[in-house]
Amino acid sequence: MEMQEPFDIEIGGNTYSVFPDEKDTYTVFKDGKEYVQIIKDTETTWLKLSPETGLPLFGMDEEINLIGAEIQKIVK
Repeated sequence: MEMQEPFDIEIGGNTYSVFPDEKDTYTVFKDGKEYVQIIKDTETTWLKLSPETGLPLFGMDEEINLIGAEIQKIVK
């Protein structure tokens, strides 16, 4: 499987640059800075990964789910 190219998404006037990592894992940049790393949990739920441990942080995060939903529109 080839690596996907990075792409940008727009949410509420913010532009996020999305860099695919491994399967269903993405590093997201906001305003030119590394912002968050996320992983797909289910079809509708995404989780933020801890910057310290790389482990998923459970808990609903509306922004993370919005970013994930936009990623899914692009990544089929």
